[in-house]
Amino acid sequence: MSAGQPREKSNLRVAIMAGGVAMGMVGVAYAAVPLYQIFCQITGFGGTTQRADASPQKALDQKITVAFDANVNASLSWEFVPSQHSQTIRIGEQTLAFYKATNTGSRPVTGTATFNVTPVGAGVYFSKIECFCFTEQTLQPGQSIDMPVSYFVDPDIVKDPDMKSVKTITLSYTFYAVDEEPVKTSSTSRPQSANTMN
Repeated sequence: MSAGQPREKSNLRVAIMAGGVAMGMVGVAYAAVPLYQIFCQITGFGGTTQRADASPQKALDQKITVAFDANVNASLSWEFVPSQHSQTIRIGEQTLAFYKATNTGSRPVTGTATFNVTPVGAGVYFSKIECFCFTEQTLQPGQSIDMPVSYFVDPDIVKDPDMKSVKTITLSYTFYAVDEEPVKTSSTSRPQSANTMN
């Protein structure tokens, strides 16, 4: 056996290992987005809200204000505004709010909404039971629709020392055309309520 054969076997081993690592990294990259979404939904990271089947059986006497913010990506020819500036609700109480969208363009357009709440730490306590953001929305030219969101603030928020000073939670949505690449609404930017609320 020549001296070059052990080196060739070693190089082949390294090449196989490198190929395996590369394929593993591709698999991790494909899994990263859904895993990140699951992580955000479980932890409320980045102001991601929760999903629930029902509100708690009993609401607290303590109240909190929920403010509403609406934004539209420049590629989407829609007007999108909250129907109310804010609601003051009992913590744990199921409440219904509405947003209104109008297609100002000349063709049917389907949109999808990203969302978050601020302060970001409140995301784990803000739960939606039903929401227009759970599905894509298609509007015909000139069509307007009222879109509901049924939500509650989890009573556990009062046990969190980091949430003691929070009096207002802002729920923010950004609509994108479905053929655009949605970008998660930044949880660090200030809500653009002055520009979007009537």
